[in-house]
Amino acid sequence: MSWQAYVDNLVGSGKVDKAAIFSRAGDSVWCTTSGFSVAPAEVLELAKGFDDPSPLQAGGLHIAGQKYFLLRADDRSIYGKHEQSGIIAVRTGQAIIVGHYPEGVQPGEATKVVEALGDYLINANY
Repeated sequence: MSWQAYVDNLVGSGKVDKAAIFSRAGDSVWCTTSGFSVAPAEVLELAKGFDDPSPLQAGGLHIAGQKYFLLRADDRSIYGKHEQSGIIAVRTGQAIIVGHYPEGVQPGEATKVVEALGDYLINANY
């Protein structure tokens, strides 16, 4: 399966409207949905946040030009919220998966979908 197919499956769930997969180091984009442009500096900020969330706690999480209030950050998952939408990021052995859920989707429903893909890739040694 191509990386794009994973992103398409996230969006196809109806719980995520935009998604991307980046290298674990945050230095390359593996795939993204159309119109979901995450700046290289934002990807690096996110990648570093898994190991040291204090900058995200102090200044928020920035994805695709939007600032999100940090809800959770640990070495596996980072969650952010902006009004009624939000971001779920999951780090695997080789990748960072980012899913955006829109207004009208329950955060827990989107989280299940993104975290499940993370589990799958971790179990496949990605």
